[in-house]
Amino acid sequence: MRFRHLSLIVVQALFFLSGVAIAQSSEERDLLKLLQTTQAAAKKTSYSGTFVYQQGNQIRTSRITHGFDGDVEVEKLEILDAKPREYIRRNGEVSCYLPDSKVIQVEKNLSQEEFPALLSENVNLLPESYYIKKAQMSRVAGVECQVLNLQPKDALRYGFRLCVEKNAGLLLGVQTLNPRNEVIEQIAFTQISLGDVDKNRLKPSFTNVAQWKTENMTVQSNVNSGWMVKNLPNGFKKTLETKRLIPISANAAGAEQGQPKSHQVVQMMFSDGLSTISVFVEPNTGNRTEGSLQQGAMTIMGKRSGDNWLTVVGEVPNAAIKQVMNSVQFKR
Repeated sequence: MRFRHLSLIVVQALFFLSGVAIAQSSEERDLLKLLQTTQAAAKKTSYSGTFVYQQGNQIRTSRITHGFDGDVEVEKLEILDAKPREYIRRNGEVSCYLPDSKVIQVEKNLSQEEFPALLSENVNLLPESYYIKKAQMSRVAGVECQVLNLQPKDALRYGFRLCVEKNAGLLLGVQTLNPRNEVIEQIAFTQISLGDVDKNRLKPSFTNVAQWKTENMTVQSNVNSGWMVKNLPNGFKKTLETKRLIPISANAAGAEQGQPKSHQVVQMMFSDGLSTISVFVEPNTGNRTEGSLQQGAMTIMGKRSGDNWLTVVGEVPNAAIKQVMNSVQFKR
């Protein structure tokens, strides 16, 4: 009798634990569905607005106009601080307008990485790296939004507080949090209008651009350069690898007579669904100083590797950048 009674308790406990697991799984699925909606909304929603990006003691204001007609995605990003410039993206082709030099730089095969499109295609991997919890409702730029807290499961990434518009699911604001839950970086709309936008607002703001010089930047996507990161932080997956030719200014430090006018740069990008790390590999030209720099959540580290110069950049703690830097290898 005692054994049967104990068995009954065990069976009841298993049913209870199973119910908890199912409830947790259901909640997790709902949150992932919301994050997937947020990822899609950045592409499929038409909107216009102004947002402010604060990184350390630096503040940058930008105006964005985004249109989607079911087939073509067009986005215009105007940088409102310092020297005027704007970017117009049509699907994967980006044109950068530089009015001071009357130059248009065109790059193709680029992925969307700017706010509010911060969530990558790896959004389903987020539960591997973060505890995701729904918090209170809030408002950004006068618009109601649902707050989501993402607490990191290790010390190799920061925490995040997302604010998601309650109907369309568009990301309205992001705060990056250090281990003490302090805001170290944030980006948010200060004004936002959802709905159809005037197509004329998606055109360049500058006149007579037909007379400007166009520079087609050579970008190869989906390449396999032979470079690799052997020891990635858990949860990070490679999302992009490109090669591009970067022009070398005649006035650049280390430039010499007869030096090539451009050099090749390999970029590898890794994401855990929200945080990103990029590795750049280029020829080691000029006199560069090895070391690292931190600005807000952004860490940049540079190091020589034989005849190459490695740069690792990411909005992750220094330990993650160092781990990546120390495991960059070339495999023939």
